[in-house]
Amino acid sequence: MTNEERIRATIHKVTEKNLPDDAQESLFDSGVLDSFALLDMIAELEKEFHFKVPEGDLNPRKFDSVARIAEYISAHAS
Repeated sequence: MTNEERIRATIHKVTEKNLPDDAQESLFDSGVLDSFALLDMIAELEKEFHFKVPEGDLNPRKFDSVARIAEYISAHAS
């Protein structure tokens, strides 16, 4: 399973919503995420990828799309 597939599965687990096919599409604009679901999603991503998001990085823009989440995880997870 690729990182993108793992990210998509994690987001779906938290939101129970279908994700946009385009990895660049905003998860907020498409209605998949809101500010409450964002924190739950980050917690699940931390478990899935074994890393911790620092409080200073809790910015919705960093987690706006599957592509941005994948970039963040590539840069921060081991």
